[in-house]
Amino acid sequence: MTFESLGLHASIIKALTESGYTAPTGVQAQAIPAAIEGRDMMVSSQTGSGKTAAFMLPALHKFASEGDQPQTGRTPNQEAQSARSRGDRPRFKPAQPKMLVLTPTRELALQVTTSTDKYGAFMKRVKAVSILGGMPYPKQMQLLAKNPEILVATPGRLIDHMESGKIDFSQLQILVLDEADRMLDMGFIDDIEKIVAATPEGRQTMLFSATLDGMVGNMAKRITKDALIIQIASSATKHENIKQCIHFVDDLSHKNRMLDHLLRDETLDQAVVFTATKRDADTIADRLNIAGFAAAALHGDMHQGARNRTLDGLRRGQIRVLVATDVAARGIDVPGITHVVNYDLPKFPEDYVHRIGRTGRAGRNGIAVSLVNHAESMNVKRIERFIKQLIPVEVIEGYEPKRSASTSRPNHKPGGWKPGDNRNSKPGQRTFSKPNAPRKDGSSFNKGPRTGDAGATRRPFGER
Repeated sequence: MTFESLGLHASIIKALTESGYTAPTGVQAQAIPAAIEGRDMMVSSQTGSGKTAAFMLPALHKFASEGDQPQTGRTPNQEAQSARSRGDRPRFKPAQPKMLVLTPTRELALQVTTSTDKYGAFMKRVKAVSILGGMPYPKQMQLLAKNPEILVATPGRLIDHMESGKIDFSQLQILVLDEADRMLDMGFIDDIEKIVAATPEGRQTMLFSATLDGMVGNMAKRITKDALIIQIASSATKHENIKQCIHFVDDLSHKNRMLDHLLRDETLDQAVVFTATKRDADTIADRLNIAGFAAAALHGDMHQGARNRTLDGLRRGQIRVLVATDVAARGIDVPGITHVVNYDLPKFPEDYVHRIGRTGRAGRNGIAVSLVNHAESMNVKRIERFIKQLIPVEVIEGYEPKRSASTSRPNHKPGGWKPGDNRNSKPGQRTFSKPNAPRKDGSSFNKGPRTGDAGATRRPFGER
C-alpha cells in the first residue's frame, strides 16, 4: 500500500515523498481512509507506530481540498486593513481554529506541530501553532492573532485562553485527543470535559490511546459518536525490534560504573537515560559531561526555552546522552536514539513501555537496559506481567553483582540459562554468573565487585 492509494491530496503526497515516507504504517493504513470519510475513531496503538500522521494527514487533506475551492468573504488580514482604513481602533478577535489537538505534554505538542509543518509544507493558507505552558503569553497572543487553522495545545494552558475569551471553538471541525490515557493519568479529566463541552456537537472526534480500557474507554464512548474502533496493538505489545535486558546492581557505585560502561558501547549512537527525580537527572548529566560524554538533562523544572534547546540539540546530534525524567517518555521522536537505559525503574509498568519506545522507532532496532537493585525484583515482576513477557537478565564480565541473578530471581531463567548449564556452552552469547563461580585466578565472583575493565583509560564517572 502507498500513500497515493489512500487518496491524499497531491500537495501532501509531495511533502511525504520529499520527507522520505514511502508506505503507511498499520495504524495509518486503517485510520486515514476512515478519517477522510469523517468518521469518529477510537484508536489503540503502540508508541512509535505513526499516530500523528494517522490523524494529521486526513485533516490536512480536508483543508487542502477546501482550499482548492473558490474563496468567499474576506480574510482576517483584509478585515484588519479595512478597519485601519476606517480609522477603527484595532481589537483582538478570538482565534477560531478548525482543528484542535490535545496532548499531555509540551514536548508532544511541539512534536505534533513540527510534523504538521512538514506534512503541510506545500499547502497554502494552513497554519498550525502550539499553545502550551512555559511559553510567554505575549508570544501566544501573537500566534492566536494569526487565527491558525490548527491548534495544538496542552489542556491547562488552553483553558486559560478559553476563559479569557481568546479562543472560540464555534468553527471547530476536528477534535483529536492524543495519548488520552496519559492525560487522564496526569489529572486532566475535568479540563478535557470542559474543553469538549465548548466544541460543536457536529465535530469529528478522534481519540488515540495506548489502551481503551477503564476510564479512557468510558470517556471515549461519551465524546464520540458511532466511533470506529481500531486496535493495532496494545501498550503491552512485545517490542520485537527492541532487545530488552536487566542488569542487577549492588549499590549506587556499582550502578554508576555499569552506566558508564553501557554508554561506551561502540554501537550506541544516542541514548536516553531515565531517572526517577529531577535532581538525579541534573546530577547524572553533570557527571557524564565530566566523564567526557556530550550529555544534557531534561525535566519539568526547566524553562520551555531550555527544554526546546535541549531537544533541538538531541535532534541535531549535538547531544549524545539525554538524562530525563518521565516528562520525556512521550513526545520524543529522534531516529538516532539506539539505546534506552532505565537508571531507575518507572513508577508505573505502563511507563516502562513508553520509555523503551523512545528507541526502535518506526521499525528500527533498539536496545533497552534496566539497572535494577536486588530489592526491586517485585517491580520487575509487575513490569513483566504488564508486557506479558520475561525480561532476560544479563551479566557483563567485569561488572558482576555480588549476588547472582539466580538468587535475585529464583524462579526466573535469565536468557535461557538454567542450573547445570556450561557457562561456555553457547559461544558468542553473554554469560551469567552462578553462585561462587570461580574466576581464572581462583577467586569467587561473589567476593566483591570488580572495578571495571583492566584496560580502561578513564575511571567511571561514578567514582570521581
